[in-house]
Amino acid sequence: MSAVGLSRESLDRLPPGVSVPRYDRAGITPGIVHVGVGNFHRAHQAFYLHRLFDLGAGHDWGIVGAGVRPHDARMRALLLAQDCLSTVIELDPAEYRATVCGAMVDYLPVDPTALVEALARPEFRIVSLTVTEGGYYLDAKTGDTGTGGFDADHPDIVHDMEEPASPRTVFGILLAALKLRRRRKLPAFTVVSCDNLPVNGDVARQAVVGLANADSADLAGWVESEVAFPNGMVDCITPATGERERNLASTRFGIDDAVPVTCEPFRQWVLEDRFTAGRPALEEVGVEFVADVAPYELMKLRILNGGHAAIAYAGALLGHRFAHEAMNDPLIRAYLDKLEHEEIIPMLSPIAGVDFPAYLAKVVERFANPEMGDTIARLCLDGSNRQPKFILPTLADRLKAGLSVDGLALEVALWCRYCAGTGEDGRPFTVDDAQAERLTENARRAAHDPAAFLSMPDVF
Repeated sequence: MSAVGLSRESLDRLPPGVSVPRYDRAGITPGIVHVGVGNFHRAHQAFYLHRLFDLGAGHDWGIVGAGVRPHDARMRALLLAQDCLSTVIELDPAEYRATVCGAMVDYLPVDPTALVEALARPEFRIVSLTVTEGGYYLDAKTGDTGTGGFDADHPDIVHDMEEPASPRTVFGILLAALKLRRRRKLPAFTVVSCDNLPVNGDVARQAVVGLANADSADLAGWVESEVAFPNGMVDCITPATGERERNLASTRFGIDDAVPVTCEPFRQWVLEDRFTAGRPALEEVGVEFVADVAPYELMKLRILNGGHAAIAYAGALLGHRFAHEAMNDPLIRAYLDKLEHEEIIPMLSPIAGVDFPAYLAKVVERFANPEMGDTIARLCLDGSNRQPKFILPTLADRLKAGLSVDGLALEVALWCRYCAGTGEDGRPFTVDDAQAERLTENARRAAHDPAAFLSMPDVF
């Protein structure tokens, strides 16, 4: 079959196996500006809203896309050419499913001045973000959140402090828009971070308040009291889009989409219920609203992210290329099971209504999904940043409690062995880490002196 170009007019001509919006998109009015329209946003937040709209609810919470980086202009052009529609393909091993998501209704010009003015419009009550961890201007040497404090000395931040009327960063733009709303006597919007980092709302708040303090204590106090920054835990593995994904949309589902999204058949969003000016009823489509997201973040960091680390380095050393291949290795799978049940899960405080073994079973199922093509190399990268978040806190808790750390110590040993740069068969590979040279030097010394690796205080 020939692929149909994706557009508002072509929705009724798509093959019957494709799910299309059941709502009239002309009746969707904007309520959210999302900054950083990538694959994760379209597979996650936008997909949740699309499902809510399909229920006939929340039609005043349409998404308007926005961006602050030059590459955002390309995404804007591609999405506007197809009326801001996106094909989301869930890679379920049992059956692939394609949904045309219509939650986005427009995409603003990639221009800071235009974005500030748009954010000052009264209909926009939520500004959401996926700007990656690097977009939060964190200083890892300060702060006590586990993600570092606000880096007030970064050149982009210094620029926004000195030139607040022409901001360069997303947080400078947010502050300029909030000042405009305050001057116009409009309520503040809520800032919802959808980035995968701990206490993401607190991190966003410290960036905006940090900039506001450079203006005045009065403005900083107003931001603190009037702007909500709920923390959220997000989860959905979403690969990058390339020819494979475009061909999949075209050949299997008959859709000519320039930027389709593929993702796993799983998504989770746990969000603190703190909003300045209302919110969509996303609990109707599976979003969990809670008073405190921290226990859920801890569960994910230690069970899922810690589990990824456990299979990653063993998998790399044994020559596996993909996560599902590592999960098919009986030694690695048994190690993961023993580590999780005996050392990781026992250190988590109970969460009402959450079954940790059931959560782990779903994690194992996700790791083993062969359709995702999730690479071991991806799971191995940036260990010097990830180990202190995903593995070492559990290890420290167990040592403090006088409990064994055999499995966790083995994970650290596997990471050390990986950092030496060769597999068990002698095959060399690249250690993808900002501190790779130092890690490799110390890992090779550790073959005869383990303290050489363990004596890096910024990691351990």
